[in-house]
Amino acid sequence: MSRPLDLVVLGLSLSSSWGNGHATTYRALLRAFVARGHRVTFLERDVPWYAAHRDLADPGYCDLVLYRDLADLADLAPRLDAADAVMVGSYVPDGVAVGQMAIASARRTGAVAAFYDIDTPVTLAKLARGDHDYLTPDLIRSYDLYLSFTGGPTLARLEREHGAPMARALYCSVDPEHYAPRGGPLRYDLSYLGTYSPDRQPTLERLLIEPARRAPQLRFAVAGPQYPDGIDWPANVARLDHVGPADHPAFYAASRYTLNVTRADMIAAGYSPSVRLFEAAACGTPLISDAWDGLDAVLAPGREIRVAESAEAVLAILGDRDEAARQALAQAARARVLARHSAACRAAELEAALSEAGAGRVRAVP
Repeated sequence: MSRPLDLVVLGLSLSSSWGNGHATTYRALLRAFVARGHRVTFLERDVPWYAAHRDLADPGYCDLVLYRDLADLADLAPRLDAADAVMVGSYVPDGVAVGQMAIASARRTGAVAAFYDIDTPVTLAKLARGDHDYLTPDLIRSYDLYLSFTGGPTLARLEREHGAPMARALYCSVDPEHYAPRGGPLRYDLSYLGTYSPDRQPTLERLLIEPARRAPQLRFAVAGPQYPDGIDWPANVARLDHVGPADHPAFYAASRYTLNVTRADMIAAGYSPSVRLFEAAACGTPLISDAWDGLDAVLAPGREIRVAESAEAVLAILGDRDEAARQALAQAARARVLARHSAACRAAELEAALSEAGAGRVRAVP
């Protein structure tokens, strides 16, 4: 775009990374978007669980505004009406009402109304069940632009089956200034960073917990909140309840390998790379991942990432002590991610998608 844009984002959370990956995604994307000369206001529902774990009260690069409820948000209508584009995220509380408000504002002013789905396969599964927690079929057709964390065939499905006027992939990304290689001792042979999810747990059991049981001489770590008390953790698995974004690089640096585990709905859809995948690669930590369609479009198996489907395969990787090969894998992944999946790359894609959706309707910023 040849001129600055005023973007208003109504997202799940920017201020707190506790129990959600949305915050790190928004932080990297919006910081890079502002670096391109644009202005951003982030409107976030002020809820107790994020208020108690707020790790970015003042982003600095954008205006963060907390609102209590829909009535409070209605008072912020002038901010929406002043925007060139309004973007509503998935899992926003009262997301249907928030989306209707955003679309109404865009219709009044000629702005672009966009939906940013950071959970596309989960969203589509919810819609198939008639669950309209934060999105309805009517809203999909009403948004000018559907930005999806999932690429590949899902984009055509959104347009053909759900009536989205324009669906474009906007994968997660990584900020290289915050995620970079660090020195220090290797404390873990294999680590995993992620909030507990019932549909990820069987894979975590198979690819980390079972290998830990079979190889007590190796060291493992699982970091993330909300894991049930009843899980039988082997003695050689360290548990960290929460590792904030500022500490992610140090966590990855302490790991010979780190594990990427994909949710069941995202495996079914394919083309749904996790933000943790990009973070670890940018930090120079080699990755082991479960298998899913579209992985090879992000990182090349065998050359930039290792794929494992069994405890035996994981133990074979960990048992290979060819340090040069391990480092080569890490360096190749880091180069690919910095070239194709940095926050700067993603911000340029967002700018291009908003321009395409605007089709000349976006107003100049005063």
